[in-house]
Amino acid sequence: MKKRLQVAVAIIVNNDEQVLIARRHAHQHQGDLWEFPGGKREANETRLEAVQREIHEEVGLQVEQAEPLMQIIHDYPELQVELDVWLVSEFSGEATGKEGQPLVWCPLAELSAREFPAANMQIIERLTNLYLV
Repeated sequence: MKKRLQVAVAIIVNNDEQVLIARRHAHQHQGDLWEFPGGKREANETRLEAVQREIHEEVGLQVEQAEPLMQIIHDYPELQVELDVWLVSEFSGEATGKEGQPLVWCPLAELSAREFPAANMQIIERLTNLYLV
């Protein structure tokens, strides 16, 4: 049986309709691809708590308002990921790559030009429909 990861993912959109993305380290699964910030949910956390903790740990932002956007289950050859995707509408702080990862505020219209893991393609499609159509 494949390992299954529960991952909290934040779509953080600023007032200029740019979304925060991070580049994965080369040694990580799906290395050197862009991703939306987030990480593994701990067993004792609610879904919202996981998003808030991960975003604070990874990029130094305080999530003040977020709502569920979608859930995605994606099979990679070596594992299955369950993405719990949240749309963050209010946050405070300055985004910093606290794990040494490059961060970019990417215009929504340019997301599809970046290379993301396959599991993220549905998120980009949803964002395009929400903001650009």
